[in-house]
Formats: sequence, C-alpha cells, structure tokens
Amino acid sequence: MARHEKGPLPDGDDGRTIANMNVEGMPWYRERSQESEPQTEHDPLTREQLRAYRWAAVKTALIVALVFGAVFALFIAFCDFVWFK
Repeated sequence: MARHEKGPLPDGDDGRTIANMNVEGMPWYRERSQESEPQTEHDPLTREQLRAYRWAAVKTALIVALVFGAVFALFIAFCDFVWFK
C-alpha cells in the first residue's frame, strides 16, 4: 500500500522513496514482481577464474598475516631494547 493511498502527504513530502526499507528477512518484506526489477544472472566462474580468485584471497591473507607479524615483532623489539632498558 503506497503512502498516498493512506491519506494526504505531510507538508514538504513529495512521496519519493529516499531509502528502500524492503529488506529480505524483515517481517514486512514483500517480493517485487519480475517486471519492476529485472534479475540479472551471472555466469558461473570457470576453473581458472576460481583458482585465480582463491589464490588472490590466499595472497591477501598472507600479506595481512605478515603485516601483523611484523608489527608484533617490532613491538617486542621496542619493548626489549627501549622500554624495558
């Protein structure tokens, strides 16, 4: 039911939707018809694309772990040579 069907709009309200609150999982969720919002289907990833995606994820995780390890090592070195001296 649209807002304008409930009665007149308040002053300053032109009836446009600023943020759509129709979120899947909420009690008020209503599916839209296929005509109003077309669904786009994506092609499944090929084996090469999937392998590249996984390798990129592993490289990213290794870089993050390396950065955390380096920061931890620098902190230990700082504590040993500067702070606790």
